[in-house]
Amino acid sequence: MIEFLNKIGYTIYRIWFYILVTLPIIIFFPFLVLATLGEKWYPQFFWMARNLWATPILYGMGCPPKIKREQRMERKKSYMLVANHTSMLDIMLMLYISKNPFVFVGKKELVKIPLFGFFYKRVCILVDREDTRSRTGVYRRAQKRLNQGLSICIFPEGGVPDDENVLLDTFKDGAFKMAIAHKISVVPITFNDNKKRFSFTFFSGSPGKIRATVHRFFETRLLNESDKVSLKTEVRSVILKELQLD
Repeated sequence: MIEFLNKIGYTIYRIWFYILVTLPIIIFFPFLVLATLGEKWYPQFFWMARNLWATPILYGMGCPPKIKREQRMERKKSYMLVANHTSMLDIMLMLYISKNPFVFVGKKELVKIPLFGFFYKRVCILVDREDTRSRTGVYRRAQKRLNQGLSICIFPEGGVPDDENVLLDTFKDGAFKMAIAHKISVVPITFNDNKKRFSFTFFSGSPGKIRATVHRFFETRLLNESDKVSLKTEVRSVILKELQLD
């Protein structure tokens, strides 16, 4: 009986999440569409996504963020944001953390999500990981965005591990190769609680604070492409160490 009631609770929690995701998009749809008509309007779109979408979702789910910052991002400066990826809340929490407008680099499959996918394909840099030309094109599109003064966000695990017992999957090179090529600092971020609060397992999750740590940045000005592996290893070690403290 208790297990049955728990499943009802989890189901209601999931349905509530999708209501919170969808409702702001419907309410502000005309303004969101207008903000995607030209790339110069992206900062306005980002502001709405951060303040009218991501923040209400986090608090509406009963998941108030608690952010620890070892270093702060400077306004009007571009960065490479990287974090562990375990939950749909990762997108919202990343938007909450950074006031600096950034663009997600993400897999093209997410465009299939109703409403969310409509805006996702219009404002994000999409990559088909099975297509070499698509991966190459990411660098060109990222350069254009960086030239516009934006930052880039990549989840370097390349997706959510199928096995939720994996604390932190191996990192792919892309984010670090890109950061070195464009001479922008890498900002490692650890999401401590997102898996516990809202993992991809349907019958799971619960309200509660979600902690995140913005670690000290890794500078890339003096690095070249041959340093991408060591940079990747060091950044992963920082995030993994924080996860292992819990």
